[in-house]
Amino acid sequence: MTLAQKAMLVLTASACVSHAAQVKTGLDSINEYRALFAGQRIGIIANQTAQSAQGRFIVDMFKLMPDAEVVALLAPEHGLWGSQAAGESIQTTVHPDYQIPVHSLYGQGLQRAKPTAEMLADLDILVFDIQDIGARFYTYIWTMVLAMEAAAQNNTRFIVLDRPNPITGMQVEGNILDPDYATFVGLHPIPVVHGMTVGELARLINAQGWLAQGVKADLQVIPLQGWERSMWYDQTGLPFVKPSPNIPDIETALIYPGLCLLEGTNLSEGRGTPLPFKQFGAPWIKSRALLSRLQALDLPGLRFETTEFTPCGSKHKDTLCYGIRVHVTMRKELAPYFTGIQIVQAIHDLHQEEFQWHARHFDRLCGSDATRKAIMRRASLAHLRDTWQGQLSAFKAVRRKYLLY
Repeated sequence: MTLAQKAMLVLTASACVSHAAQVKTGLDSINEYRALFAGQRIGIIANQTAQSAQGRFIVDMFKLMPDAEVVALLAPEHGLWGSQAAGESIQTTVHPDYQIPVHSLYGQGLQRAKPTAEMLADLDILVFDIQDIGARFYTYIWTMVLAMEAAAQNNTRFIVLDRPNPITGMQVEGNILDPDYATFVGLHPIPVVHGMTVGELARLINAQGWLAQGVKADLQVIPLQGWERSMWYDQTGLPFVKPSPNIPDIETALIYPGLCLLEGTNLSEGRGTPLPFKQFGAPWIKSRALLSRLQALDLPGLRFETTEFTPCGSKHKDTLCYGIRVHVTMRKELAPYFTGIQIVQAIHDLHQEEFQWHARHFDRLCGSDATRKAIMRRASLAHLRDTWQGQLSAFKAVRRKYLLY
């Protein structure tokens, strides 16, 4: 890690430390599991979030164990330091300080996202330590699942160092993924807001036999200590390190499961501005008319106002956009995914001439084409939500078996 990167992590962390009692992550507890790592050659799937409560990077934490050897790092989307743009291919390189390979787990297609047999050949253990944000289409959980699958296929032990779900472990919302829409933004049948930690998800997917050919990983989760399901991240006492370039804070993580749906349209979702996902728009948006429609919906937990912005990247680059700024007023009341669907419907109905779908991507995010088709035919969204409930209840019953907290 360069001095600039370390300084950025410290600044980000110090700005977000809560005065709450300290929760311990799996990484903070590894010394209690020294026997697992004794004499082992270790590969670590990590990014900039893999640091202890005191800001020590995971490799340096393992270096404190004289009988364990870290021989490789593996980087997900956005790279080892979380600085590369969404969708940008990551190149394999050598870490300048540790002088070990940093294998890319993000490129074109699922096969590029899965560790190869060559990457695992010299490893006894593969460790996963990345902060998730609780949404099905956030790709780090699928990096974990594909790595767990590769570990199972190559007789490599897989250990997850657990971290909190930043938007709590209570809410479960949205439709279950239709297997016909399985991609790297959703591989297995879970809802959009899953209400699980990465460790719990690993236990679920492994035990349910969802890995390729039904293989089972030699999995162990090093759990959190002191975390309760009702906790928001800012109640844990842990430093918040933004997990990707466009998730700068917990409020953004909360609205992301809904506002990310705008990626599947021709609106800017605020990428390339200081407020990604907290504002959205396009050059043709009638912001006051849209504001009136959104206010009439009386969506719980949110307040809207008109805004203007000019993205410096992504859609509508360097073009003045008119749109809406989103404020979270009561985070416990917000149902982010269904709220996002209602926002898309309001824009679709107001701007029928200008609005366009990026249909393939929108359906991949939703895990089905049912949502897009319901909006297009102006069907009842309440009825759409009702159609989720049977599968959602069944998922909750299965999920319960794998919860750790």
